[in-house]
Amino acid sequence: MVSMKDVAVECGVSIATVSKALNDHSDISEETRRKVKEAANRLGYYPNSAARALKTNRSYNIGVLLNNGLAHEYFAEVLESFKNEAEKKGYDITFVSNHSKKMTFYEHCLYRNFDGVLVACEDFSNPEIYEMVNGRLPVVTIDYIFNGSTSVNSNNVKGMSELVRYAYSRGHRKIAYIYGNVESEVTKERLAAFYKTMGELGVEVPDEYIKESTYLDSIKAEKLTYELLKLKEPPTCIFYPDDLSYSGGFNAIKSRGIKVPDDISMVGYDGIKLSQILNPKLTTVEQQSRKIGMLAARELIACVENPKTALVKRVVVDGRLLEGETVKDIRQK
Repeated sequence: MVSMKDVAVECGVSIATVSKALNDHSDISEETRRKVKEAANRLGYYPNSAARALKTNRSYNIGVLLNNGLAHEYFAEVLESFKNEAEKKGYDITFVSNHSKKMTFYEHCLYRNFDGVLVACEDFSNPEIYEMVNGRLPVVTIDYIFNGSTSVNSNNVKGMSELVRYAYSRGHRKIAYIYGNVESEVTKERLAAFYKTMGELGVEVPDEYIKESTYLDSIKAEKLTYELLKLKEPPTCIFYPDDLSYSGGFNAIKSRGIKVPDDISMVGYDGIKLSQILNPKLTTVEQQSRKIGMLAARELIACVENPKTALVKRVVVDGRLLEGETVKDIRQK
């Protein structure tokens, strides 16, 4: 087995220098760091995880609490990016589970000796999540803010505001919104931004234009779309909580023999790949999921490695409006 000493002999430096270079210490020159890492790769050197854990008092393992999220492309991409960034820094990730109910999520994390935990789940009201964020382990949350932990959030307010203003700019005043889980922080931000932007534009929103649904529920979205279409004054544009829910709305539109966007306009949210393959391409907001995952990994590892200087942060990542082809310009020419 190749040792750190072998790498040191190959490079003509001390073992201490090799250790610092491999761990990216700031007092090592970039040239030396590159030379040592190239030699380590060439010789096939791999650090002993047990020895490293004893020396640093860290397990180099991060827990990931991601309830019911992998089925959603957004969370899947966040996790993939988080995993890639964590592995670059020498960390492994392990999913957190308490299916046996013998331990809470937090107790499980302590038992597994995790260095920190990423929390990205649908139900942040769970008492076990509160126990987690109030514990002694570093925690970073996705799309939810707790006072004592760093969060990385998509800019839902800006994204929703841009969607409303885009529809307005194309002549739409009768805009309906089918929103997701009402208890979700994401929903609260988007719904508030919807009302606020409509108010700033001087557009009143009838109560019957606002419908509560759940995320990723195309069947419920289809039912609520039927309700909107039956109104005495139906909307000219319908907003959906996510791109998948839009597919349910589209089915309702199609079954009535009307077309998107010729007869009615529609808007999604998330910017999943499927939304841009559809015909017509969906108007939506693309969330920068990979950037969110990367930043979450960096923030969590910074908290793990530098606890004395770690500050609670609110990291906000802007999305990108994809104009698509599902919002018709109905302005009087």
